Amino acid sequence: MKLSLDLAAASSPEWVNTVMSNFPAFLQDHADCERKASAMAMSFVAKYPDRVEIIPELIETAVEELGHFQQVYAHMAKRGIQLAKEMTQDPYIQSLLNLCHSDPISRFLDRLLLASIIECRGAERFRLVWEALENGPELKEFYHHLWASEAKHGNIFVKMALCYFKEDQVYARLNELNQAEGRIIQSLKLRPALH
Repeated sequence: MKLSLDLAAASSPEWVNTVMSNFPAFLQDHADCERKASAMAMSFVAKYPDRVEIIPELIETAVEELGHFQQVYAHMAKRGIQLAKEMTQDPYIQSLLNLCHSDPISRFLDRLLLASIIECRGAERFRLVWEALENGPELKEFYHHLWASEAKHGNIFVKMALCYFKEDQVYARLNELNQAEGRIIQSLKLRPALH
């Protein structure tokens, strides 16, 4: 059952062209995003150790994201591409975090829902990369697999929110954040990066 919302705004064809014009840089950014996604899931565990209902899925998600990092790195290594020297701040993620409420309970909800939206955006963009890749069948297959995995994660974080908050509250806030994410994604400068 689909729990997440459809994205409010689609990625532009120009984004795909930007990625394809510098795919090594995209792979470096993708690797960084997978590391950050794994760390983010574990940060929920560290910050909310009393939320026992969601800890097993958070750990599973963190391990899966770390596995994705390992896979991206393997594709990079085959192509002689090194990891970026430093992980830079992601303007997309920073803009989304600025939307979070400051009180702890509302912030917990917002962080879960933003995680869902980020995963849905990743699924959409991995699908676009999969469609655009012409060479390297194993790389194409990898992005097809990732597309499905990220879509699943989009549902997981909404399901987690529904453990603690009423459905109407979850979906009202999810819709607000989703609309805001659509405006943010359209306003960002194009670069060969996932966001």
